[in-house]
Amino acid sequence: MKPVPDSQRIRVSFIEFLNSVPLGWTFLDGPHGEEFDLRLALPSECADHLATKEADVGLIPAIEYQRIPGLRILPDLSISSCREARTVLFATRVPLDQVKSIALDTSSRTSVVLLRIILERFLGRQNLQYHAHEPEPERMLSRFDGALIIGNPAFRVARDRFFVHDLAGEWYRFTGLPFVFALWAVREGIDLGDKAGLFALSRNAGLRSVSAIAEVYSRKLGLSKDIISSYLLDNLDYSLDEVHLRALEEFFGHARELGVISTVKPIRFYEPAPGSGQGAI
Repeated sequence: MKPVPDSQRIRVSFIEFLNSVPLGWTFLDGPHGEEFDLRLALPSECADHLATKEADVGLIPAIEYQRIPGLRILPDLSISSCREARTVLFATRVPLDQVKSIALDTSSRTSVVLLRIILERFLGRQNLQYHAHEPEPERMLSRFDGALIIGNPAFRVARDRFFVHDLAGEWYRFTGLPFVFALWAVREGIDLGDKAGLFALSRNAGLRSVSAIAEVYSRKLGLSKDIISSYLLDNLDYSLDEVHLRALEEFFGHARELGVISTVKPIRFYEPAPGSGQGAI
């Protein structure tokens, strides 16, 4: 395969957390790395890259689909959890009904809205004080009653010192639905051509390669291979079926009721331009 000139490479903004690795496995460590101009970023930054047209495709927090105009979603792909996610946590120093001040991880956007839905709409808590904070769990919990902690730092939360609430698990307890954290979004006017099929291929290859991912990331993160494998296979889900879409609709509806978004626009999926050759590899 001939190298793709830099000027023709599709710019992809990709979340650098462990939970996203299976989606981008062949981009990070495989045959498709040269097909894209890959930029690693935090979830909030991925959304910003799309909004500012610094990226053509981004793995974005789900709530950002409602905020950025003109996006299209790649079908059948997400980062979701059907029960507990393990890395989207609300840790508190006091029982939940005593929490007043909360530190919010600035790298997160969907999880911030999810936390507010659980506290304000499901549990009826009002007059809470929210404070944006860098993702530093110890400092967050030394200054505030509770802290939203997402991604890799969540593995380090001391569960013997704090009350720890898994937000995906809480969402499921109240709704009976999975929770969709992130989506592949394509910017308006972008034609992926024959590269569109690579995203599903990468996800499929990543799920077949969990043992290899665990080998690599156990060294990077200092976690056991068993913990990583269990996390990727048991806690996370990378599909986007009708149940996931119903969950997104419910999430967006609650976000509108909170005033986080003004309206709810329907999910629109990416469709290749006529004759673009989608699926040709």
